[in-house]
Amino acid sequence: MLKIPFGATNTWVTRLCLGTMQFGWTANEAESFAILDAYVAAGGNFIDTADVYSNWVKGNRGGEAETILGRWFAARSGSRELVIATKCRGKMWGGPGGEGLSREHILRACDDSLRRMGIETIDLYQFHWFDDAVAVEESLGAVGELIAAGKVRAFGVSNYPAERFRALVEAGDRVGVAVSSLQPHHNMVHRAEFETELQAICVERNIAVIPYSPLAKGFLTGKYERGGPKIQSSRANGVKEYQNPAGWAILDAVREVAAKHVTTPAAVSLAWQLAQPGITASIVGANSPAQLADQLPAIELHLDASDIERLNRVSAPAG
Repeated sequence: MLKIPFGATNTWVTRLCLGTMQFGWTANEAESFAILDAYVAAGGNFIDTADVYSNWVKGNRGGEAETILGRWFAARSGSRELVIATKCRGKMWGGPGGEGLSREHILRACDDSLRRMGIETIDLYQFHWFDDAVAVEESLGAVGELIAAGKVRAFGVSNYPAERFRALVEAGDRVGVAVSSLQPHHNMVHRAEFETELQAICVERNIAVIPYSPLAKGFLTGKYERGGPKIQSSRANGVKEYQNPAGWAILDAVREVAAKHVTTPAAVSLAWQLAQPGITASIVGANSPAQLADQLPAIELHLDASDIERLNRVSAPAG
């Protein structure tokens, strides 16, 4: 896969980042290993996880995905040539400081993530979402400590609204902790959240953008049909919000462009996102190597100007 600069950092990443939210949830350890092997075999070098993955599953406590990654790293020589990103913020232990973005939580959560993954340095450490209960200077100060200690190379955030993100970037300038990346919710049926203000900030500041849910929980893979049989999956209910006239019109256009290029709707949806200003890499997920294979053609797919214009027009946010 082609590698490009990760914003203003010295790191280079492939344009498809492998997300690991499924690990320990809808993909067991053996299946997760197979997905990781397939991703690396295809040339991918960028993996995104979070400490809370997957504490929403009965019997899980969080840290399952990082633990699976750590076991895979130990079993695969040379795996640390990869770029590893993880996140903190969610509840990981009881008592004061068990969640949030206090100095105490950030420092302990980072050490726990390093231990679970069996690595010495996290390439990209991210705040999973904001925390209004803690002064931003305290949170950034903790990140600065981690960078100075060699435990973290770069810092980013996820799920930050534009006003908070701009304030964080400005605070980072003041204290000398650069905000290197943003991980927003963005796809062809969910554009406004990122494109209204955040996109311009990132383009202006050369901040890397790594959207999650680029396939809208599977809707943009084309596996859902109007009036078709119900898809049995752990995420199918979340797709209902897209099953409306506007969503089906977008999917129709995606399928037609896919037929034109003899490729998959997933590849078209990802290629469209990667063609948008400021986007560095799309975070993709898979429950099997076969699902990953449907997405990999996006790397080589060139959508012409008419394709992009058509998809932009049909998916333009209302208002």
